[in-house]
Amino acid sequence: MRAALVGYSSSEEEEEEEGEGGRRGGGARASARARWVPRPGSSRSPGDQEEEEEGADDSSKHGGRVRSFPHERGNWATYVYMPYKVQEDFLELLDLLVSHARTYVSSLTAMEEFHISLSQSVVLRYHWINPFVQSLKERLASFDRFFCVADQVKVYTNQNKNRTFIGLEVSAGHFQLLELVSEVDKVMEEFDLPTFYKDPSFHISLAWCVGDLTGSLEGQCLRELQDIVDRFEDSALVLRVQWEQIRCKSGNKFFSFPLR
Repeated sequence: MRAALVGYSSSEEEEEEEGEGGRRGGGARASARARWVPRPGSSRSPGDQEEEEEGADDSSKHGGRVRSFPHERGNWATYVYMPYKVQEDFLELLDLLVSHARTYVSSLTAMEEFHISLSQSVVLRYHWINPFVQSLKERLASFDRFFCVADQVKVYTNQNKNRTFIGLEVSAGHFQLLELVSEVDKVMEEFDLPTFYKDPSFHISLAWCVGDLTGSLEGQCLRELQDIVDRFEDSALVLRVQWEQIRCKSGNKFFSFPLR
């Protein structure tokens, strides 16, 4: 089974990832365009002060990861996602999967937070954060809570192939996620930022490692991992997730948008 390419951000702020959503059959990048066009009626007061994002570009502090775009004062790495609040049974399954996968790739690191991405990681200037968040709030206000099932083990890489991920791909609930992405994309277009992938592979990332190790994790390893999921007691219940909110993370700021 082939790897899907995903546009993971490499900053420390999303230790996850980031499960970010992926695209099959093609490179994906989370870079923002340089042009910034003011929204009508928006302004920035001369007294507004930019807060600086933390984080220097020292990969040794981030497990060998490298940022997908350079850190600059006033640039805030931003992405939209749905957080997954894990239960004890999920952590038990995670431990089984990561422990087994480490017999193939010993350097795998389990995620500490879990989510499904609804956007690429993009760059926002500090004074665009509030209008960006307000636009998201308006477009996402009408969405109801829903369930999805994430039970298909997949291997992903980022575009630069310097990070590899094991994730659980969504097998039910794909349509609802696409509807959400459609609204998030409209906000991205409003701010002249990259939209999401054309053929996204929505997934929850479970573990990651530095380098392109798809050759070691696919094939026999991937089949064995899927067998662990299929045989796990009550896996159908454990991997059926109700989504209750959407979040946006911009630098060290978090914004929540509850679903109805």
